[in-house]
Amino acid sequence: MKTRAEAEKAEEDHLACYAQKSGRSRGRRHHEDQHAYRTDFMRDRDRIIHSSAFRRLEYKTQVFVYHEGDHYRTRLTHTMEVAQIARTIARALGLNEDLCEAIALSHDLGHPPFGHSGQHTLNRLMGDNGQFEHNAHSLRIVDHIEHAYTGFRGLNLTWEVREAIAKHSKNSGADEVVEFSKLPQASMEAQVADIADSIAYNSHDLDDGITSGLMTIASMDEVALWRRFYSPASESSTPKLAKSLAIRKIINAQVGDVIDETEKAVTAYQISDPDKARANLLPVVRFSDSMKKDQAELKRFLHKNMYTSYKVILMEEKVCKVIEDLFATYERRPQLLPPHVYAKTGSEGKYRMICDYIAGMTDRYAFEEHRRLFDPSTRV
Repeated sequence: MKTRAEAEKAEEDHLACYAQKSGRSRGRRHHEDQHAYRTDFMRDRDRIIHSSAFRRLEYKTQVFVYHEGDHYRTRLTHTMEVAQIARTIARALGLNEDLCEAIALSHDLGHPPFGHSGQHTLNRLMGDNGQFEHNAHSLRIVDHIEHAYTGFRGLNLTWEVREAIAKHSKNSGADEVVEFSKLPQASMEAQVADIADSIAYNSHDLDDGITSGLMTIASMDEVALWRRFYSPASESSTPKLAKSLAIRKIINAQVGDVIDETEKAVTAYQISDPDKARANLLPVVRFSDSMKKDQAELKRFLHKNMYTSYKVILMEEKVCKVIEDLFATYERRPQLLPPHVYAKTGSEGKYRMICDYIAGMTDRYAFEEHRRLFDPSTRV
């Protein structure tokens, strides 16, 4: 039998000096007794997995809306891929895998339906009534919206996981982020989850783009990373297998590059404890200059051939209209909200309550709610 205390000691004995040890966590907002067998970061990971917001990621858009095909990534499959990549990097660098996994699993909890299109639409509709940004909303979910425990709202996660969520936000002035703004960086575990996110969505959007027919294998020849790995694979495999092998090798090349460059940065910056990594002006977890160049080329290709393609833009127009209609209807007549949601008007404010409700919807539920409100033939 391995107790929590023994697990914490194993971290002290075996993790790198710059790793965030669970026994040295800055703690939770609300006091809780320690668990007999699980460290604080293990408990955070488990709370995230069991949350309502995590389950709803199954039917939230990555790039393609869920009903367009069974083989495209959703927010949930993307999140699982990020967690897997983050753990690989963390293990190689001697970082805290449990903390990395918890951060990776929580990083997209705040995404509304329909991906970035949904985020931009909600932010625009909120106007002067407060911004909407999915990373800041992730923190709001784990701090306030989730309600599965007595004595406090939210999941009561550790400071380190909340810090990572906050510093993943692009809106450094948001109220939710100010608490964590004293040091320029987050922990190295948070930096690993952030770079794993980049590796996952670039590589897997490439896979989905080819599967959808928006990009052809021939058109990929203009991307250096693709040329480097697809050509050798295609000599002895079918196009489908060569594609899968090339994408795996692209992921492996990026992961290996991050591990090598981060080890160099740790030495160059003399990172000897977690807060030295936080205080560093630049992230310690990083790509090499050559890999940054290759990644930038891949991103430009995806933007041109996938994210701004006719098919994706057409679907964006449709889903933005769904959110606009829902928001306008609830704004005009909040009584159309479910009673348990409408009851929050006084404590949350009308606009924030509407925004929270829509942001929590899955793609599927948003479509159903739109039909219920606007299709006279749909039963109430």
